[in-house]
Amino acid sequence: MTSPAEDVDVVATRPQPRRGVSFRDAGPPIALVVIFVVFAALSPQFRGVANIQNIFDTAAVLAVVTCGITFVLMMGSIDLSAAGVMGASALAVALLVENNRNGNDFGLLGIAIAILLGAALGAVSGLALVLLKVPSFMTTLGVSAVGLGIATLMFNGVQPNISDAMLESWATERLLGFSWLAWIAVVCIAVGWLIQRYTRLGRYAFAIGGAEEVLALSGVKVAPYKVAVFTLAGAFYGLGGVMVTSQLGAGLVQAGDGYDFSAITAAVVGGTLLTGGRGGVLHSAVGVLLIMVLTNGLVQVGVSPYWQGGVQGLIVVAAVAAAVLPQRRRNQVVK
Repeated sequence: MTSPAEDVDVVATRPQPRRGVSFRDAGPPIALVVIFVVFAALSPQFRGVANIQNIFDTAAVLAVVTCGITFVLMMGSIDLSAAGVMGASALAVALLVENNRNGNDFGLLGIAIAILLGAALGAVSGLALVLLKVPSFMTTLGVSAVGLGIATLMFNGVQPNISDAMLESWATERLLGFSWLAWIAVVCIAVGWLIQRYTRLGRYAFAIGGAEEVLALSGVKVAPYKVAVFTLAGAFYGLGGVMVTSQLGAGLVQAGDGYDFSAITAAVVGGTLLTGGRGGVLHSAVGVLLIMVLTNGLVQVGVSPYWQGGVQGLIVVAAVAAAVLPQRRRNQVVK
């Protein structure tokens, strides 16, 4: 006989009947194509090969951060720690690879340690959530402050500039016309999708967001999976901090400024629900491209930066409204 947890896992992996693609799944890719075609018609510079390469290169860091935050959103939680985690990882890698502040030259080991620091801060968020029973947006906001504090201590008033050839090459060297940062983002999206699709962690993240009580009653220990998801997200944020350091050539406390909101925006626009249980890494990747194409297109056609923020905000509101419409009609409850 199998245990209840094994029964849940068998059900989660059992092939489901094929259904037609819903508007919520097809909407973001269609919107991406429409927006691209509109801007391509309005601006010859927009449809140029160099500009398309620039869009993908610019989207790389946001795509990696969004991969991490997607798993948290699938559970129905919110993660606001990205800025602090990225800042701490950015300073860590800048001081561990070859730089102007010390004699360190750990190369790949330094990058790995910076990513592990991000994972450790993510684990702190998860542990605070499951042990203290504090809402995730509060625990992660606190961890963000901790990360920024760590970054400020490492900064110590002197900016560390990197001179590590390998890390610098991530932003400067290209393969098939795209920077190594863009290819790293592609690999992260692929790894994120594989985790989501083929591992128990990915399946349970969905289940926690969809019906955590049912999962717990089935005998699954939910808490370790929550901690694991936040740890995974922290690792993605840590890698994002390393990538920003490669772009800037220096470690900055503010390396992650704005990425938390931008990542949540991209995930929601792509079809990942804030309430959990729906969406995924590929959905969020489409959302990243949609946001970046929109931002780039508005610049190319000469729209004021002040209007750009307003347009993006309206799109987020519209995307959220479209995503939650079925639940609102069914439950008649707004939280």
